[in-house]
Amino acid sequence: MKKGKEKKAQKVDFGSIDLPKLDLTGFNLPKQKATRAPEEEQTDRAMPTRYTPPLPPITGIPVLYKNAAKMAHDLKVGNGERYNAIVSGDFVFGDFIGAYIWEHKLHVEKMLISTLSVNQKNVEMLARLMEKGFIQQLDMLLSIYFYGNEKFQLIPFIRRKLDVENRFQLAIAGIHTKIVQFKTSEGQKIVVSGSANLRSSGNVEQFTIEDNPVLYDFYEECFTKVMERFGTIQKDIRHHQLWDVISKQKFND
Repeated sequence: MKKGKEKKAQKVDFGSIDLPKLDLTGFNLPKQKATRAPEEEQTDRAMPTRYTPPLPPITGIPVLYKNAAKMAHDLKVGNGERYNAIVSGDFVFGDFIGAYIWEHKLHVEKMLISTLSVNQKNVEMLARLMEKGFIQQLDMLLSIYFYGNEKFQLIPFIRRKLDVENRFQLAIAGIHTKIVQFKTSEGQKIVVSGSANLRSSGNVEQFTIEDNPVLYDFYEECFTKVMERFGTIQKDIRHHQLWDVISKQKFND
């Protein structure tokens, strides 16, 4: 097998941040755009692929906010709604997530946080929400960069505060994504994504919060594999889970 084909067959692995050099030779767009029938263009837009999930017809409402708690108080994303936000350098994204859940008394069955970095205040906020029963299960994916700088300080603090009752998993990988998504007991699948880490950067940031089951499921499929591959907490298998594994292997395989 040729070397190029071997690379193409490999699975994506977020454990390394080294990227191969890209050769864009031959990818120049033609000068003259081919003429296509309107019905063909409409068909293409309506035909999603596995890796480009279709977005539902959501109205993107633009908002400007300086204070995270005020935004959480003012907004609640309804079914099929999206808010596109520009926020100031004083805005703490992690504070918004916590305040949004607390303000609207949401019961989160599962939350995924994928971010470059967090701070102690972010972790304490998440711990309180888990303790009060607002978050049942939490998966957190942090960057190799953050781990390298905080492996003796915030990383042990995260495990100590959040790894309670087998409801938390921490993964470390070569990521730069900024996504928080959660599923509520009412069936909403909320996705929040943009440029902001959980802690304040002192910069103007942007993010989108939307009720979008299709996008949620897409990220869920992708990041579940990453959490399984790069999870750092060896979870105990409880007796009913163990029996499910044994019985399925014995009688269903």
